[in-house]
Amino acid sequence: MKQKILIVEDDINMLNLLQDILIDEDYQTSTAENGLIALEKHKSFQPDLVLLDVMMPELDGYSFLKEIRKDSDTPTILLTARSLEEDEIQGFELGADDYITKPFKIGLLLARINAVLSRSSKNTKKNKLDKYGDIEIKKDSLEVKIGSEVLNLTAKEYQLLIYMTDNLGIAVSRDSILDKVWGFDYYGDTRTVDTHIKRLRSKMLHCKNYIKTLRGTGYIFEVPDEIN
Repeated sequence: MKQKILIVEDDINMLNLLQDILIDEDYQTSTAENGLIALEKHKSFQPDLVLLDVMMPELDGYSFLKEIRKDSDTPTILLTARSLEEDEIQGFELGADDYITKPFKIGLLLARINAVLSRSSKNTKKNKLDKYGDIEIKKDSLEVKIGSEVLNLTAKEYQLLIYMTDNLGIAVSRDSILDKVWGFDYYGDTRTVDTHIKRLRSKMLHCKNYIKTLRGTGYIFEVPDEIN
């Protein structure tokens, strides 16, 4: 079955170009020219990934992303001419999985799409329940629970948690996390890691202290002794 990509872009020429390229790459596509239309398309089309312009009429990309993150972890790549660091950080804080500044090379865009889709589908064939203190991870369904509550994690937050738990008790640097979770072709700042760790912790309820900051080093995932 073809993977589905929703393209949200108010520049019609860019929209048509992206659609033609993705169809040639054997993706199934749907398009929207603003955020309001995109919200409806997201519900009906149920994409595997969203390519999302930031500056749009009616509802901008940040607002669209904030809205869908209330109940969806659809992988999302921001496409924007805004290159300031605070714009990129804002995108990641809202749950974006990647951020590409215009103008960009088509080859790079396709590589990023492939990387995000690949990472979001990892571990889906592992019928396994892992427990870390009060945290339960079902890798067959990509479900994370604390007690009876299912955590609403984005694809990137889930991948980050998996990487941290796979390295239980091992100090991991920010650079290592970037390489393993975002990929070697990612050119973002290591502060991206800090932003995502902060978001992940905020969703981990009383287990947020499982991820500890190692000053000047990175992070370590540890389950308190009294829970082991």
